[in-house]
Amino acid sequence: MDTNNYTLITGASGGIGYDIARLAAADGKNLVLVARSEGKLSQLAGEIRKNNTCKVITLAVDLSTEDGVNRLITELKSKNIVVDTLVNNAGFGDFGEFAQADLGKNLEMIRLNISALTQLTHAFVQGMIKSGKGKIMNVASTAAFMPGPGMAVYYASKAYVLSFSEALTRELKGRGVTVTTLCPGPTDTGFATTAGLGKSLLHRLLPAATAMEVAKAGYKAMLKGKTVVVPGFMNKLSVFTPRISPRSMVRNMIYGIHKNH
Repeated sequence: MDTNNYTLITGASGGIGYDIARLAAADGKNLVLVARSEGKLSQLAGEIRKNNTCKVITLAVDLSTEDGVNRLITELKSKNIVVDTLVNNAGFGDFGEFAQADLGKNLEMIRLNISALTQLTHAFVQGMIKSGKGKIMNVASTAAFMPGPGMAVYYASKAYVLSFSEALTRELKGRGVTVTTLCPGPTDTGFATTAGLGKSLLHRLLPAATAMEVAKAGYKAMLKGKTVVVPGFMNKLSVFTPRISPRSMVRNMIYGIHKNH
């Protein structure tokens, strides 16, 4: 293992990112763990150091701000850290009709879910191309496959992640760099609470996976260089159905699900 090579994981303080960090550490990967909560990052780093021999760097930054993203990139460059694996996991959602939504919160969501992911990918993919190897995992959602009235900006942001990542897969073909898009369905993390969904109808209709189940599926797919992974049979079915259904029916179905959360 090159001691200067690291796996960078955003949104590492909980949920899927937390478990991906544990999986990567078990594989002996050096880690850069990023989230807003310094306390939670320190706790995770302590756990990993206790059970593994890898190096762990923690950086508490707010990636929903341009300053936060620039600070992360600058900090890693100053330490001569080589990011050979990038996991863009940080993101959040917001429930409610757009016209009544908190615009500031929605713009913050766009900056985190889209802008930060794009900027970090651009910052580190060039080094991967130069070295002829690298892996990127961008975390989207089953929401990426359909419009989401009731969570319009969130669904749109994840559609961007999926489209952007699939395009990169083709651009990077033959260069030793793979891009994997992880598209989980309902998962037992703090996402639903943060988004204001509580136990939504969607979470009642589809069985929620554990964060570790989703992390394992994504991590395994990333190592194999798969382009898109949707963990769970019911989730696969939920993204296939909109492809063969009239768009108006899909819009009405998702709106109904969100209206009855």
